[in-house]
Amino acid sequence: MIGWIILGVVVLLVLFVISAYNGLVKLRNMVEEAFSTMDVYLKKRYDLIPNLVETVKGYATHEKDTLQAVIEARNSALSASTPEAKIEAENGLSQVMGRLFALSESYPDLKANTNFIDLQNQLKALETEIAQSRKYYNGIVRQFNTKLETFPTNLIANMFGFTRKPLFEVDNEVERQNVKVQF
Repeated sequence: MIGWIILGVVVLLVLFVISAYNGLVKLRNMVEEAFSTMDVYLKKRYDLIPNLVETVKGYATHEKDTLQAVIEARNSALSASTPEAKIEAENGLSQVMGRLFALSESYPDLKANTNFIDLQNQLKALETEIAQSRKYYNGIVRQFNTKLETFPTNLIANMFGFTRKPLFEVDNEVERQNVKVQF
């Protein structure tokens, strides 16, 4: 009789370990899929940036520092290989892209250029998609990290080497401030 009870407890423990492990694997795969989806939108944005830079170059030839900073930030973000590096590079790219669009305020002909307006609208649409994919990614990461840290799943996670995933956050204080709109 006691043998059956012990066997039953062992079977329940094995089933719990299998279930917890499979749940962690499922969430890890969802995190990777969410990051990959976000990466597709980021790649589209990276492909759009050189066209934008070339358009601005025609109007703002003496703004080479800003244009070079945009190109370098884009290349840095494009070559980032880990989620942490990608997050850091993306924050830098967002900052210099703001400077690029600020240039258009100084050049009325550029603001009126249909190619520039079209590229700006495409970028705006992509930014919306990127924001949505970041939101989804952060939601899945929150779920994964929560499951990773709660008892008793944390025991299984530690046993099999699961680690926390980074959230996609804005690190730059300037980006956290309200946008000033003037008419």
